[in-house]
Amino acid sequence: MSQAKNAITIKQLVDAIEGQLMPEQFSDYCPNGLQVQGANTIKTLVTGVTASQALIDEAVKLKADALLVHHGYFWKGEDARLTGMKYQRIKTLMDNDINLLAYHLPLDAHPVLGNNAQLAELLGLSVEGGLQPGEARPVGNVGSLNPPMSAADFSQRVKTVLKREPLLIGAADATISRVAWCTGAAQGYIEQAVAAGADLFLSGEISEPTVHSARELGIHYMAAGHHATERYGVKALGEWLANELGLTHHFVDIDNPV
Repeated sequence: MSQAKNAITIKQLVDAIEGQLMPEQFSDYCPNGLQVQGANTIKTLVTGVTASQALIDEAVKLKADALLVHHGYFWKGEDARLTGMKYQRIKTLMDNDINLLAYHLPLDAHPVLGNNAQLAELLGLSVEGGLQPGEARPVGNVGSLNPPMSAADFSQRVKTVLKREPLLIGAADATISRVAWCTGAAQGYIEQAVAAGADLFLSGEISEPTVHSARELGIHYMAAGHHATERYGVKALGEWLANELGLTHHFVDIDNPV
């Protein structure tokens, strides 16, 4: 936690975030930015992965003026009506004058504060390029594991860092030197990982077809958890904002085994 030195406006907070993340450069599945308006004056910022009721309740306890998340609301194809669970979440935010800010792909892609960049640093992976050829702001990366290690040893490293057991598809004793990775529900990028020459592709989630794809394409695959792989970008962004703007910052990790 960092302690506040001064207060800023919500516009100053949004401007600082978007100066870093540049959300206008992305075609996303949800609106990036301020999703629910609250207090104009910001002293206390809470960050977390998903704007669940549990996270909102913690933000209330911490007297947050703003809640910054990776997974917010209003996804494409989502029922627009404010009823049930969505109503209760938004009512809690509005009753307590808490701003909700959410950044999805822009937070995945940031080269320093992003989910993929932060995960690479934690796992000792050097970033050498993007996973999506031709994309100016790729949301996944390819790089080297130096020194190379067995798939089993790399799996153990992931377990130690993320504090959860990853699922490994492939031979445990194979040597891994080139890794492709993309946090969250990115298992669909497995063919891009093969095209990039990776020995192993790591994402958050796995689907039933992913196992067959990995076996038939001849690549190792590791599912390390959607939540577990995406804790670090929003936390890093919150810490950066606290240092730059003098805010009190609390990162709250609401456990999710997926």
